Amino acid sequence: MIIDIHTHAYPEKISEKAKENLESSFRVRLIGDPTIGTLLKFMDKNKIDISVVCAVATRADQVPSINGWLFSVRSDRIRAFCAIHPQYPLWKEELSRIKENGDGIKLQPEFQDFYIDDKEMFPVYETVQQLELPILFHCGKELSGTKLIRSSPKRMSKIREIFPQLKIIAAHFGGFELWDEVKSYLLGRDIYFDTSFFFDYLPREEIKKMLLSHPQDRLLFGTDFPLVDQKKDLDFIEGLEVSAELKKRILSVNARNLLKID
Repeated sequence: MIIDIHTHAYPEKISEKAKENLESSFRVRLIGDPTIGTLLKFMDKNKIDISVVCAVATRADQVPSINGWLFSVRSDRIRAFCAIHPQYPLWKEELSRIKENGDGIKLQPEFQDFYIDDKEMFPVYETVQQLELPILFHCGKELSGTKLIRSSPKRMSKIREIFPQLKIIAAHFGGFELWDEVKSYLLGRDIYFDTSFFFDYLPREEIKKMLLSHPQDRLLFGTDFPLVDQKKDLDFIEGLEVSAELKKRILSVNARNLLKID
């Protein structure tokens, strides 16, 4: 089994507009339309069994409709990290709905205009911790160019200390293009890292060293599809000079345990 913990898709009716916005914001060409159908086609081609679709609400009023759509497309092959917005007033009720119908939540501080260690977010983290939901944060710099970096490894380290049982997934291996800060504050700690936007940004031996320096049960395969072709990252992992057991953990075992998939 292979599980991609970090993908994106949108309803068919807005997929073309979403594609235009993503390509404009990130200055990349998507490898396909950002729809569930396209995601499933690439999953079949690359022998990926399960993908987690991660959603971001850029406005508070979008939260219930985004999550309603995610619940409708969730299946044995598609899992859902749902939307929560810092200004959404019914966040506690929505988290209960996510617990019942989804798999976790996704936060994107750069697009949602908050710092991850804002005290206003602490009640949300506390409830997420109590519900035992995974929470995937965008971490590090942002391809779209914002320089605020609201989700630095140092800030993430603070969240880890205050909420020791929170199931944190720090996307982009803890902090996109902030690798020295990742080493100082997060590497080796009880935080999940996904591998999205990581493999192309450091020498292969440095990547191997960082993988081996982190708890082996806290590494997750993630691609940020459709920004990245899943096959490219799968080939990179296959070519790494690490044990078959570690590759299996990254590609499958750790995500299965986190998502409670038999």
